[in-house]
Amino acid sequence: MEHTVLIGNHVKLEPLAYAHAAGLAEAAAYNPSLFKWTFVPQGIAAMHKYIEVALAGKEAGTMLPYAIVGIADGKVKGSTRYWNIQHWAWPENAVFYGKETPDVCEIGHTWLTEAAIRTPVNTECKLLLLTNAFENWKALRVCFQTDVRNERSRAAIERIGGKFEGVLRAERLGVDHTIRDTARFSIISAEWPAVKNKLVSRLKS
Repeated sequence: MEHTVLIGNHVKLEPLAYAHAAGLAEAAAYNPSLFKWTFVPQGIAAMHKYIEVALAGKEAGTMLPYAIVGIADGKVKGSTRYWNIQHWAWPENAVFYGKETPDVCEIGHTWLTEAAIRTPVNTECKLLLLTNAFENWKALRVCFQTDVRNERSRAAIERIGGKFEGVLRAERLGVDHTIRDTARFSIISAEWPAVKNKLVSRLKS
Protein backbone atom coordinates (compact mmCIF):
# COMPACT_ATOMS: atom_id res chain seq x y z
CA MET A 1 0.00 0.00 0.00
CA GLU A 2 1.18 3.47 -0.80
CA HIS A 3 1.63 5.66 2.26
CA THR A 4 1.96 9.11 0.77
CA VAL A 5 1.28 12.64 1.98
CA LEU A 6 -2.39 13.63 1.67
CA ILE A 7 -2.66 17.39 1.13
CA GLY A 8 -5.64 19.66 1.76
CA ASN A 9 -6.11 23.41 2.11
CA HIS A 10 -5.78 23.56 5.89
CA VAL A 11 -3.70 20.51 6.75
CA LYS A 12 -1.60 17.79 5.25
CA LEU A 13 -1.40 14.24 6.54
CA GLU A 14 2.22 13.11 6.64
CA PRO A 15 3.16 9.45 7.13
CA LEU A 16 3.95 9.21 10.84
CA ALA A 17 7.66 9.16 11.67
CA TYR A 18 9.89 9.60 14.71
CA ALA A 19 10.64 13.11 13.42
CA HIS A 20 7.09 14.04 14.47
CA ALA A 21 7.63 13.04 18.12
CA ALA A 22 8.49 16.50 19.47
CA GLY A 23 5.63 18.18 17.61
CA LEU A 24 3.16 15.54 18.73
CA ALA A 25 4.32 15.79 22.34
CA GLU A 26 3.86 19.56 22.23
CA ALA A 27 0.41 19.21 20.66
CA ALA A 28 -0.66 16.69 23.30
CA ALA A 29 0.60 18.76 26.23
CA TYR A 30 -1.66 21.82 25.85
CA ASN A 31 -4.71 20.32 27.56
CA PRO A 32 -4.39 16.60 28.42
CA SER A 33 -7.85 16.66 30.02
CA LEU A 34 -9.30 16.71 26.49
CA PHE A 35 -8.24 13.13 25.93
CA LYS A 36 -10.68 11.45 28.29
CA TRP A 37 -11.73 8.77 25.82
CA THR A 38 -8.69 8.45 23.54
CA PHE A 39 -5.21 7.32 24.48
CA VAL A 40 -2.79 10.19 23.87
CA PRO A 41 0.72 9.80 25.33
CA GLN A 42 2.34 12.58 27.31
CA GLY A 43 6.04 13.41 26.94
CA ILE A 44 8.71 12.59 24.38
CA ALA A 45 9.52 9.08 25.65
CA ALA A 46 5.88 8.00 25.64
CA MET A 47 5.37 9.57 22.21
CA HIS A 48 8.32 7.62 20.80
CA LYS A 49 6.71 4.41 22.08
CA TYR A 50 3.39 5.47 20.54
CA ILE A 51 5.08 5.97 17.17
CA GLU A 52 6.95 2.67 17.51
CA VAL A 53 3.68 0.77 18.01
CA ALA A 54 2.03 2.59 15.10
CA LEU A 55 4.95 1.82 12.77
CA ALA A 56 4.85 -1.84 13.82
CA GLY A 57 1.21 -1.87 12.70
CA LYS A 58 2.26 -0.34 9.41
CA GLU A 59 4.93 -3.02 8.97
CA ALA A 60 2.31 -5.70 9.66
CA GLY A 61 0.06 -4.21 6.98
CA THR A 62 -2.80 -3.39 9.36
CA MET A 63 -2.25 0.35 9.85
CA LEU A 64 -1.23 3.51 8.01
CA PRO A 65 -0.59 6.20 10.66
CA TYR A 66 -0.31 9.93 9.98
CA ALA A 67 0.73 13.14 11.68
CA ILE A 68 -1.66 16.05 11.07
CA VAL A 69 0.38 19.11 10.08
CA GLY A 70 -0.92 22.64 9.51
CA ILE A 71 -0.38 24.07 6.03
CA ALA A 72 -0.02 27.67 7.19
CA ASP A 73 2.23 27.23 10.22
CA GLY A 74 3.82 23.81 9.71
CA LYS A 75 2.90 22.79 13.26
CA VAL A 76 1.76 19.31 14.23
CA LYS A 77 -1.92 19.40 15.17
CA GLY A 78 -2.42 15.76 16.18
CA SER A 79 -2.55 12.30 14.68
CA THR A 80 -4.90 9.94 12.86
CA ARG A 81 -4.64 6.65 11.01
CA TYR A 82 -6.19 3.93 8.93
CA TRP A 83 -6.29 0.70 10.90
CA ASN A 84 -7.91 -2.73 10.82
CA ILE A 85 -7.07 -2.73 7.11
CA GLN A 86 -8.60 -5.74 5.35
CA HIS A 87 -7.91 -7.38 2.00
CA TRP A 88 -10.62 -9.83 1.03
CA ALA A 89 -9.88 -13.09 -0.78
CA TRP A 90 -11.88 -12.52 -3.96
CA PRO A 91 -12.54 -15.57 -6.18
CA GLU A 92 -11.21 -15.55 -9.74
CA ASN A 93 -14.62 -14.82 -11.27
CA ALA A 94 -15.26 -11.78 -9.03
CA VAL A 95 -15.10 -8.25 -10.38
CA PHE A 96 -12.54 -7.33 -7.72
CA TYR A 97 -10.28 -10.36 -8.27
CA GLY A 98 -6.66 -9.25 -8.25
CA LYS A 99 -7.43 -6.02 -6.38
CA GLU A 100 -4.36 -5.13 -4.31
CA THR A 101 -5.72 -2.17 -2.36
CA PRO A 102 -7.76 -2.51 0.85
CA ASP A 103 -11.40 -3.56 0.66
CA VAL A 104 -12.32 -2.39 4.16
CA CYS A 105 -10.59 -0.19 6.74
CA GLU A 106 -11.25 1.86 9.82
CA ILE A 107 -10.34 5.48 10.46
CA GLY A 108 -9.47 6.19 14.06
CA HIS A 109 -6.87 6.83 16.74
CA THR A 110 -7.61 10.47 15.94
CA TRP A 111 -6.74 13.24 18.34
CA LEU A 112 -6.22 16.98 17.94
CA THR A 113 -4.48 19.64 19.96
CA GLU A 114 -6.85 22.02 21.73
CA ALA A 115 -6.43 24.89 19.23
CA ALA A 116 -7.48 22.64 16.32
CA ILE A 117 -10.78 21.58 17.87
CA ARG A 118 -13.89 23.21 16.35
CA THR A 119 -11.91 24.26 13.28
CA PRO A 120 -11.94 22.79 9.74
CA VAL A 121 -9.06 20.45 10.66
CA ASN A 122 -11.04 17.33 11.56
CA THR A 123 -13.44 17.71 8.64
CA GLU A 124 -10.59 18.07 6.17
CA CYS A 125 -8.72 15.11 7.69
CA LYS A 126 -11.77 12.93 7.17
CA LEU A 127 -12.26 14.24 3.62
CA LEU A 128 -8.64 13.41 2.74
CA LEU A 129 -8.75 9.94 4.28
CA LEU A 130 -12.16 9.02 2.87
CA THR A 131 -11.29 10.31 -0.61
CA ASN A 132 -8.15 8.20 -0.64
CA ALA A 133 -10.00 5.13 0.62
CA PHE A 134 -12.99 5.28 -1.71
CA GLU A 135 -11.45 6.83 -4.83
CA ASN A 136 -7.89 5.50 -4.86
CA TRP A 137 -8.27 2.21 -3.00
CA LYS A 138 -11.84 1.60 -4.23
CA ALA A 139 -12.71 0.52 -0.70
CA LEU A 140 -16.19 -0.87 -0.13
CA ARG A 141 -16.59 0.21 3.47
CA VAL A 142 -14.89 2.55 5.94
CA CYS A 143 -15.64 2.12 9.64
CA PHE A 144 -15.41 4.29 12.74
CA GLN A 145 -15.76 3.46 16.40
CA THR A 146 -15.71 5.31 19.69
CA ASP A 147 -16.44 4.85 23.37
CA VAL A 148 -20.22 4.85 23.68
CA ARG A 149 -19.91 7.58 26.34
CA ASN A 150 -17.99 9.90 24.00
CA GLU A 151 -20.92 11.99 22.82
CA ARG A 152 -18.74 14.59 21.06
CA SER A 153 -17.01 11.93 18.96
CA ARG A 154 -20.29 10.17 18.15
CA ALA A 155 -21.83 13.44 16.99
CA ALA A 156 -18.75 14.25 14.90
CA ILE A 157 -18.86 10.86 13.16
CA GLU A 158 -22.55 11.28 12.37
CA ARG A 159 -21.94 14.82 11.06
CA ILE A 160 -19.50 13.53 8.46
CA GLY A 161 -22.00 10.90 7.31
CA GLY A 162 -21.20 7.84 9.41
CA LYS A 163 -24.22 5.56 9.84
CA PHE A 164 -24.71 4.18 13.35
CA GLU A 165 -24.58 0.38 13.30
CA GLY A 166 -24.96 -0.45 16.97
CA VAL A 167 -23.06 -0.97 20.19
CA LEU A 168 -20.58 -3.73 20.98
CA ARG A 169 -21.03 -4.38 24.68
CA ALA A 170 -18.02 -4.89 26.95
CA GLU A 171 -15.84 -4.65 23.84
CA ARG A 172 -12.54 -3.56 25.41
CA LEU A 173 -10.82 -1.93 28.34
CA GLY A 174 -11.39 1.81 28.12
CA VAL A 175 -8.79 4.54 28.47
CA ASP A 176 -10.19 5.18 31.97
CA HIS A 177 -9.63 1.47 32.81
CA THR A 178 -13.34 0.68 32.91
CA ILE A 179 -15.02 -1.92 30.67
CA ARG A 180 -15.92 -0.03 27.51
CA ASP A 181 -18.97 -0.38 25.28
CA THR A 182 -18.10 0.68 21.72
CA ALA A 183 -20.38 2.54 19.30
CA ARG A 184 -19.82 1.48 15.68
CA PHE A 185 -20.40 3.50 12.51
CA SER A 186 -19.65 3.06 8.81
CA ILE A 187 -19.80 4.64 5.38
CA ILE A 188 -20.10 2.38 2.33
CA SER A 189 -19.00 3.14 -1.20
CA ALA A 190 -22.55 3.78 -2.48
CA GLU A 191 -22.91 6.55 0.12
CA TRP A 192 -19.59 8.20 -0.63
CA PRO A 193 -20.67 10.74 -3.31
CA ALA A 194 -23.29 12.27 -0.99
CA VAL A 195 -20.91 12.19 1.98
CA LYS A 196 -18.19 13.86 -0.08
CA ASN A 197 -20.53 16.64 -1.20
CA LYS A 198 -21.50 17.28 2.41
CA LEU A 199 -17.88 17.45 3.58
CA VAL A 200 -16.84 19.76 0.73
CA SER A 201 -19.80 22.04 1.46
CA ARG A 202 -18.94 22.17 5.16
CA LEU A 203 -15.37 23.19 4.37
CA LYS A 204 -16.62 25.97 2.08
CA SER A 205 -19.08 27.37 4.62
